[in-house]
Amino acid sequence: MSASQHDPAARGRATALVLAVCVLWPLLQIAQFEPAVLFDAGNLATLGGFLGTFLPPATDTFFLGFLASATLDTLAIATIGIALAMLIAVPLALLSTRSLSIGRLDGRLRPVSEAIRVCARGLTLVLRGVPELVWALVFVRIFGLGPAAGVAALAITYGGMLAKVYAEILESSDLSPTRALLAAGSGRLAALGYGLLPVASDELVSYTVYRWECAVRASVVMGFVGAGGLGQLMDQSMKMLNGGEACSILITFLLLVMAADALSAWLRRQVR
Repeated sequence: MSASQHDPAARGRATALVLAVCVLWPLLQIAQFEPAVLFDAGNLATLGGFLGTFLPPATDTFFLGFLASATLDTLAIATIGIALAMLIAVPLALLSTRSLSIGRLDGRLRPVSEAIRVCARGLTLVLRGVPELVWALVFVRIFGLGPAAGVAALAITYGGMLAKVYAEILESSDLSPTRALLAAGSGRLAALGYGLLPVASDELVSYTVYRWECAVRASVVMGFVGAGGLGQLMDQSMKMLNGGEACSILITFLLLVMAADALSAWLRRQVR
């Protein structure tokens, strides 16, 4: 008995696999990714010698003081960045949400409502379309080296991301209460507060917390372009070829991510 008789979907999966290989193989060649290079004897020896400098981790008081300060900078960048991103995202999400459109209140204003929504969606696309690392490079030129550049980069990029997802969550929620309130003559803010938020609050809070968790990681990456925090300290240690300091920074970052994961899971449980 053939495999297709055993599994009716086998032919479709085999076709999908062949198509995936046909598409991914040329892309792999364009990316010039060669895994075999990682296992070259010379490269393995170089990598082993470099990793050997990571032990023992640096524990001197002077460096640990810098490490504690950089960790606080990273948390501050992520938290303030998300807070500012929410200030950007909330009005953009409300302007992008069709269910709260002013055109629902007055049909004569529908063209204006559509124009506003298109502009809001376009601005959201621009904000989230440029990676936070690029924004960080721009703001380093403006603010100089330090956390301010990271905060501004996160606020803009994550503001666009949050606005898009907030609007999608509001659009996909049960709109019956909102429509009933608008039909009864309620204002848009009242319809939002009493109609949409009660049914969408769990998803909104959960996604915001998740984005804060991502911001912690992103703030470390942006440190490599001078935006402060653990990333900037890591960049300095790597340039100085100080493996012990790099190891201590990596351990701190892993502990920070674990703490962020735990806090994120706890907050999600509280809103459910």
